[in-house]
Amino acid sequence: MKILAIAGSNSDTSINRQLVTYAASLFENEEIEVVDMNDFEMPIYKHQREVESGVPHQAKEFAAKIDSADVLLISLSEHNGTYTTAFKNVFDWTSRIKERAVWNEVPMILMATAPGARGGLGVLEAAEKRFPLHGGNIIDTFTLPFFNDNFDKEAQKISNFEKDTELKEKINKISQVETILEK
Repeated sequence: MKILAIAGSNSDTSINRQLVTYAASLFENEEIEVVDMNDFEMPIYKHQREVESGVPHQAKEFAAKIDSADVLLISLSEHNGTYTTAFKNVFDWTSRIKERAVWNEVPMILMATAPGARGGLGVLEAAEKRFPLHGGNIIDTFTLPFFNDNFDKEAQKISNFEKDTELKEKINKISQVETILEK
């Protein structure tokens, strides 16, 4: 099984990348790929640009990664209550590829974390509404509030026992869904 872990941020110090990398590590003996949004930097989407130049190859490469995955783990950074510009631009361009849904019905866990009490809940709610319209097969969601208090940066894992247990249960749930789909 191939796990594609996507952090919706282009920050080199992204806490969402740390979270999604940890979540991916909870799968045992599986192929894991952590996506770096910086590898998919493109001009900001504009219809005129699409008409003149077509969909950039980076969007097609992003779509190919999704298509090769059995499970998506997506941890979204929240900027002003919604997606980061870096993530939204990749999402927008990928949505312009003809005859495909962005997420291609690949089972996913949507996640978010932030330093505050809501843990990125605003962006998670936005994604829960939007992603199914673009082929998002959301199996479960997870938020980690107060990232700096609940994540051990040195050990690169969740330090809050209850939240760690909750994430592990969700990983187990999506593992079971994938096993059922394989049969």
